Amino acid sequence: MARPERVFITGASSGIGAALAREYAARGATLGLLARRHDHLVALAASLPNPERHHIYAVDVLERDALAAAAHDFLAAGGADIVIASAGISHGTLTDRPADLAVFDAVFATNVNATVATFAPFIAAMRQQATPCRLVGIGSVAGIRGMRGAGAYCASKAAVHSYCEALRLELRGSNIRVVTIAPGYIDTPMTSKNRFPMPFLMPAERFAAQAAAVIARGDSYRVLPWQMGVVARLLRLLPNVVFDRLFARAPTKQRQGEA
Repeated sequence: MARPERVFITGASSGIGAALAREYAARGATLGLLARRHDHLVALAASLPNPERHHIYAVDVLERDALAAAAHDFLAAGGADIVIASAGISHGTLTDRPADLAVFDAVFATNVNATVATFAPFIAAMRQQATPCRLVGIGSVAGIRGMRGAGAYCASKAAVHSYCEALRLELRGSNIRVVTIAPGYIDTPMTSKNRFPMPFLMPAERFAAQAAAVIARGDSYRVLPWQMGVVARLLRLLPNVVFDRLFARAPTKQRQGEA
């Protein structure tokens, strides 16, 4: 009998990460759950099928040595089939506000640099496995065009898309597939702060089920839900002059510290 899939997920304590944990646990997977909040991880693991199988790591993804140690611990317990870099933060930013420069740094460190640091410890071990493996980057439709007041978040997610594309080429011909998933609006604590309409808002559980199917197929890039994929393609095609007129007065994302 084949062993259960082994899935390592960052940002696992809430939102998309927690929804993916519940989805994979329901499929019989053994999980490595990493996030900063130990109490949330304990509660999540206890709520999952086969709680004794799962490993929890109360680690900030910005702590690279601790993140690598967690990865090696999970690998030592039986290898990894899927690694999902789901940790991410989102804040509104305005370039002319000096306080927001630190927010830019934090957003890029968490959304981009930590994605690289999450994947890096797994690649050598995955290459040695006989079975197909997946590295999954969580981008966003926000990474397709820049939106006013969201420069840090949009740019960080565009960077995730480009980084995963580059990594896909680096690993071409190996047993490792790189999958980029670009969520639209998913109903999570992160999006609950948004103060503008969110078309095609998708429950996190439905997103997780569809994302797991995308990951299993090894698709290189997919926008979820599909309706936002159509919107994304249209946004790519808009000339700048049209895009600017349409979005110059769009509502802005909440800045850090704003009520």
